Amino acid sequence: MSVTSETGQGDVPLAKIRVLIADDHVAVREGLAAMIGRQADTMVVGEAANGREAVDLWQKHRPDVTLLDLRMPVLDGVSAISEIHHQDASARIIILTTFDSDSEIAGAIKAGAKGYLLKDAPREELFDCIRKVHAGETCIPPSLVAKLAAGMSSEALTSRELDVLTLLARGKSNKEIGGNLYISETTVKSHLRSVFTKLNVVSRTEAIAVATRRGLILL
Repeated sequence: MSVTSETGQGDVPLAKIRVLIADDHVAVREGLAAMIGRQADTMVVGEAANGREAVDLWQKHRPDVTLLDLRMPVLDGVSAISEIHHQDASARIIILTTFDSDSEIAGAIKAGAKGYLLKDAPREELFDCIRKVHAGETCIPPSLVAKLAAGMSSEALTSRELDVLTLLARGKSNKEIGGNLYISETTVKSHLRSVFTKLNVVSRTEAIAVATRRGLILL
């Protein structure tokens, strides 16, 4: 870690946490850079507009902590984490995103992210997360941990159940779903009952909403 010539109380040098920011929105990058730059113990060493730039800048600067958006052009956040971790498994990366489905959280953590925050998190929570991850801790808000746990505890849907759910989300009736999949309406209803149980929902609308939020289907 680099040490600046700045001094704090008692003329003790302050060790700055070197941060890389990766987000495809200019306003977000500039806002984060301004906030982080104003902190006594953090500094920005690079700003990337996509996942590929993030990996390249990480290689160049070897930052202490990287703030990474989840969905970016050229290379998404999870792929960028994977590439960085292939070079250094100890790289400290925080996902900062607007997306909070359990599948996205799980994917980022599995890839190697040490933190996961939403972009509307209070700035003090962001600074605290940067410091915790820099110190070797994991930083995920309790609400996201609960969502992740709920998703992991849910029984996985079978491929046929996903087929039924996808057609359901497209507005198909039970009869139409059966026709598309060459199964009877009774079998469709059986699959739907299983889907409702696994997703812990009671209606078709709720099933579609939960499945979409978890990234099981794309509308």
